[in-house]
Amino acid sequence: MQTANERREAIRNYLSDVRFTTLQNLMNEFGVSKSTVRRDIDILTETTPLETIQGNGGGIRVADGWCVSRRYLTDKQEALLKRISAGLQTEDIKVMESILVAFGKPKIQA
Repeated sequence: MQTANERREAIRNYLSDVRFTTLQNLMNEFGVSKSTVRRDIDILTETTPLETIQGNGGGIRVADGWCVSRRYLTDKQEALLKRISAGLQTEDIKVMESILVAFGKPKIQA
């Protein structure tokens, strides 16, 4: 089950990809109520250039030119790819390692 912050990040990424959607689409996509989506959008507008458009044909859109700059694998996604790597051939292992480096969360050095 996603936390509220994980869901908001997923909504932010989704909006970055689709550029415009409706409240109903977000409710269906994330399996949450209208009030939850509205609350999430209110919170996201504090850090993300979102615009809500009222009326028929309205919805939520992101500002022109804005996109999420960097996305990382979740811990579960990274763990799955590492498990899959064990069964790969040499060349495919190199490709998988490059994927993990490119999209894995940065490692914090002490």
